[in-house]
Amino acid sequence: MTAYRNVRLFGEPVLREKAKPVEVFDKKLLSLINEMFKIMEEAHGVGLAAPQIGHPLRLVVIQFEDNRYVLVNPEIIDKSKEQEEFEEGCLSFPGVSVNIKRPSRVKVAYHDEKGKRSILEANGLLSRIVQHEIDHINGVLIIDRANKRERLEALEKFSEFLVKHNLDPSLTREK
Repeated sequence: MTAYRNVRLFGEPVLREKAKPVEVFDKKLLSLINEMFKIMEEAHGVGLAAPQIGHPLRLVVIQFEDNRYVLVNPEIIDKSKEQEEFEEGCLSFPGVSVNIKRPSRVKVAYHDEKGKRSILEANGLLSRIVQHEIDHINGVLIIDRANKRERLEALEKFSEFLVKHNLDPSLTREK
């Protein structure tokens, strides 16, 4: 359970907020980015959005293959018409996975940790991770993209996780 000690779980209001743009690129931001990578790695994740640790900022970190990505104020500027369905999990929904259909390729405009504007073209699994994390900064969760049956199953699994780890089961009900 310690892997999730710093990650906000479903039911926390910050996960439903549309995050605010990052406006200052300073040591405080770098410190937050380092903290996010540490938390993500401890939780064995591949991506983490700032709202997932209680910071309603448009900030995403990703560890994919041997590359680290820091996406500040990311925006999808283009996406493929082709879509792929794949099972996704989420650090804010431990023990839960749902099948989600997403565009197979995206182009994202973002700033790096120093404020330099860049473009990322991602496909396959990296595209999926990027879209998942951008959903987080827009207040969208994986269960929002699931069909009704999968949503109910996911909430049941999440409730079981909470009971197993002696956490407040009221988290399954959003405020």
